[in-house]
Amino acid sequence: MNRSLQVVGSVLVALWLRTALYTVDAAEFVYVTRFGAPVALHDGARGAGLHLKAPWPVDSVLRIDRRLQSFDLPAVEALTRDPVTRTVDKTLAVDAFVTWQIPDAAAADRFVKTVRTPEQARKLLGPIINGRLATVISTMPIEDLIGVTDTQLTLAAVAGGPILGLPESSFRADDVRLIDERNERVRRKLLGADGPSGGAGGATDNLRVKALEEYGIQVIDVRVRRFSYPNDVRASIAERIRSERAKKVAEYESEGRKRAADITTDADRAARIVEADARAQKTVIEGQAAADAARIRAAAYAQDREFYLFLEQLKSFQAMLAETRDTLLLTTKHPLLRIIQGPPAAPPPPK
Repeated sequence: MNRSLQVVGSVLVALWLRTALYTVDAAEFVYVTRFGAPVALHDGARGAGLHLKAPWPVDSVLRIDRRLQSFDLPAVEALTRDPVTRTVDKTLAVDAFVTWQIPDAAAADRFVKTVRTPEQARKLLGPIINGRLATVISTMPIEDLIGVTDTQLTLAAVAGGPILGLPESSFRADDVRLIDERNERVRRKLLGADGPSGGAGGATDNLRVKALEEYGIQVIDVRVRRFSYPNDVRASIAERIRSERAKKVAEYESEGRKRAADITTDADRAARIVEADARAQKTVIEGQAAADAARIRAAAYAQDREFYLFLEQLKSFQAMLAETRDTLLLTTKHPLLRIIQGPPAAPPPPK
């Protein structure tokens, strides 16, 4: 019985003494405390391997991962700004994530004293970053956050009509570039590199400096994952989209009517010019024809006066009879019937 107790005691002592040995991995910091007070801090980048300490419960080991870590922020709902009325606009839901790490031994010491665990780091950083995110979103118009410029419509507006034959991949690349630029602006304002209203941010606004100095956490990046609308405002957003589309339709129809009126006006003006030119040419031609006819009549009258008078009487008699259905009773000695008795005698030959 005593021997069994000795064996059990020896095993327990061996296990207890084994707690005096601990290893340090290259991907971690190891913080050693004695009754809660810090006594040693090992950086795995330079002090990895097997180490010795006082057995538990005298000394305790706290391990801190030095690798890059990340966590998702709780979704935050923020009010956007209306730049026209200078009032609040629609509510926007924003999902983001944070990447961070402990950069060195001094930061690890500060992290253990103020934060201690990654779960506590998430509880500390989450409200701070979400508060900054809501502040940044509230200073920006909603079009700057969710709008994408349609490059095809822009080029068509500049050119005055649709541009055909351009590859669609270039437009997609432009949209991606615009989205990346927008996210970069939000990111810089969120980290404090840029002020909320533009320009460089101050040292007190720099999230990286503040987190490193206060908690020993080096914030590598904060990225917005997506923007979306809360369920309670989606109906109003859809109505706003329909209103915007109706406004665009009205603008297009108004522009179409204006262009149609311009085309009709130009066509009427061109038609009036053509008609005026035609009337002018008609007047000139008729005047020239009348002059030619008068010249021919004058030449005929000069050549044979009696025959010319005969033709004129015949024309008058024809016009008189053609314009009436009355019956004329004339004697054979009437001057009008003289022309049907035969043409005038030939003029005597010149002597």
